[in-house]
Amino acid sequence: MKGYVKDLEGVAVENEDFRRVLYTAKNCQLVVMALKPKEDIGMEVHQLDQFFHVKEGSGVALVDGVSTAIRPGFAVLVPAGTQHNIINTGTVALKLYTLYAPPNHRDGVIHHTRADAQADHEHFNGQTTES
Repeated sequence: MKGYVKDLEGVAVENEDFRRVLYTAKNCQLVVMALKPKEDIGMEVHQLDQFFHVKEGSGVALVDGVSTAIRPGFAVLVPAGTQHNIINTGTVALKLYTLYAPPNHRDGVIHHTRADAQADHEHFNGQTTES
């Protein structure tokens, strides 16, 4: 396989894991996420750019202190160094995909729950999907 060519919308909607790394290239990484009702990713700041696209559910994007309601079709671009959080404010899972540029997580990592993600202090180790 060279690159990632799949029905990303279908993969994102079917995903039940808090975080699942789908593909890691040298300069970016594709990840799907599912946030349970009232769950959030946690306030964070990365030294990389991050893009989110909402596929299902509803929530709030907090970016640099500004709160914006989000729903399917919404995109959120978070520049490096910006404090941010995504919160599910709805009653069903908030399904989304995110791109990190450059990669942020170990290739192929799966965190079934937010607690799993918090307990795992993993970071991108330089290995790409097709290394």
